[in-house]
Amino acid sequence: MESEAAPYIGMLMAEFCQVGLMIISKQAMNTGMTTFVFVSYSNALASLILLPFSLFLHRSNLPPLSFSLLGWFFLLALSGCLAQLFGYIGINYSSPTLGAAMLNLVPGLTFLLAIIFRMEMLNTRNITCLAKLVGTIVSIAGAFVVTLYEGPPLLKRLATLHTHQLSLRGDQMNWILGGFFLAIDCVMASSWVIIQAIILKKYPAELIVVFFYCFFVAIQSGIVTLIVERDLSAWSLKPTLRLLAILYSAIFGSALQVGLCSWCLRRKGPVFVCMFKPLGIAIAAIAGVVFFGDTLFLGSLLGVIIIVLGFYSVMWGKAKEEKKIHAGHFSSMGSPTQTMPLLENYADEMVNAAA
Repeated sequence: MESEAAPYIGMLMAEFCQVGLMIISKQAMNTGMTTFVFVSYSNALASLILLPFSLFLHRSNLPPLSFSLLGWFFLLALSGCLAQLFGYIGINYSSPTLGAAMLNLVPGLTFLLAIIFRMEMLNTRNITCLAKLVGTIVSIAGAFVVTLYEGPPLLKRLATLHTHQLSLRGDQMNWILGGFFLAIDCVMASSWVIIQAIILKKYPAELIVVFFYCFFVAIQSGIVTLIVERDLSAWSLKPTLRLLAILYSAIFGSALQVGLCSWCLRRKGPVFVCMFKPLGIAIAAIAGVVFFGDTLFLGSLLGVIIIVLGFYSVMWGKAKEEKKIHAGHFSSMGSPTQTMPLLENYADEMVNAAA
């Protein structure tokens, strides 16, 4: 019999995997490894890992492919590739803590894009819609606070494994640049959500979609890397930390985390999975202070709290909306709401688009 605690353990492991990816990628890039090379290698390996699993799981119900679908896969990969590149660059300029905090902007930004593309209707008289709108505005305000306001230090360095490393807000311009790149990452990740929602309606085989996503990202980033990085030594996997980072990204950052989130999503639903996203901020902050000599400032704490409040406001509105949708399906007196529940796939999408 399946343990009731299993989904909670699964989501805890998934959050550790994601924060671990942010930390190890930053350390790998500190050795001189470029973002382009890292994205190329990690997605190429992830596609090799996902190919046999996706074919095995969908062997009996594999939908037919078409040239149009491959075009959609390419577009999905392009948005995801840009999200990964901007995300890793942002983390390299700032810290995994800021990266984990900014990820909570994705639900609100997805809601705004859904309104722009008429996939959701804006009705300020509706409490659920108002909650999502206010939550989005609050989250964006929190992102400005965590990026632009420093304040006094709260938790100073507890360890200095890398004595040359700056404090968490030691270089204010780099921190602001990191926040800017991470904001672009969140916009691209939200676009990725919109595109995947369209694709899954046409091709309901999630793992195959993820395989093609990683495959095309590897090709796109590889071409860009060959153009940008003329020196072939940039592809070197020495020191060993680079190879370990790529292996971690492919195995734990893609395959394992996707599997854990999908498993929890099927058993507990999307709201349960999304509720664990802010936990990554705490994990990243503790790891930064304890293991990497970071300093936690008041501005970071206030900004994170504001972002999380906005995040939960969006998710509360979405949960209420889903409850009305389900009630509409069981009611013979009315019709269900005509909106697309984009955040239903948010758990899986966050794993692949923003890590």
